[in-house]
Amino acid sequence: MNQSISINDVLSHFGITENTISKIHQRELDEQGYTIFHDVIDSTWLNLLRKKFEELIDREGEQAGIEANQMEGVRRLADLTNKGEIFDALYTHPLVLGAAYHVIKRPFKIVSLNGHDPMYKQGQQILHSDFGGERDGITFHQINSLWMLDDLCEENGATRVIPGSHRWLNMPRDQLQDLLAPHPDEVFITAPAGSMAVFNGQIWHGSTKNRNGNLRRVYHGAFCAREHKQQTDQRTHLRPETKARIDLHAQYILDVL
Repeated sequence: MNQSISINDVLSHFGITENTISKIHQRELDEQGYTIFHDVIDSTWLNLLRKKFEELIDREGEQAGIEANQMEGVRRLADLTNKGEIFDALYTHPLVLGAAYHVIKRPFKIVSLNGHDPMYKQGQQILHSDFGGERDGITFHQINSLWMLDDLCEENGATRVIPGSHRWLNMPRDQLQDLLAPHPDEVFITAPAGSMAVFNGQIWHGSTKNRNGNLRRVYHGAFCAREHKQQTDQRTHLRPETKARIDLHAQYILDVL
């Protein structure tokens, strides 16, 4: 790894300070374990991201999402860092990097950049936590971001979260008999298209069933502390055209230096 690039260099390069995300967003991440940023994706970028989603789904067919994982009843995409310049801003956006550093509080890298769209009557996930390692309720290892290409609501399968559960020491499977059942404390991450939500990777959460069949496309960009493994190994998947396109600071985020 090139030791001349540090996390401080990366944060400075992308203009990130302790005030990049507001005190309200910081408090919500600390206390609730999630927060929502509105009007992050402008209309031009939003239309291009939607178009790219459909192009990749059509082009990849049954192989779509295979670089990470495929889910029955869900249109999945994966390894998006290598599938076009349009995705570069999703994993270098100051808001998502600022939120990642606020939660993780140490050098971090991307875990994966995927697409997710549950089809009608599909998409229900068990309550789970993205980080499966040991936890102390103080140290945090991962975040996930949801870039909303469509309005997210309870009827089309919005993600449910249990506020404050990022500080719990147990996993859902340790306390619950039915991981699909409604939880008394659950809330739904709902917001208009163009919004971006960030949640602590240790929070209990899960996508829900798309009950009305409306599009519910999101891009997931996850980040973890650099000592952990990536879901999609970027050093294995990195394409020459990607490396040629991005600077050293973006390469640091991908962990391909």
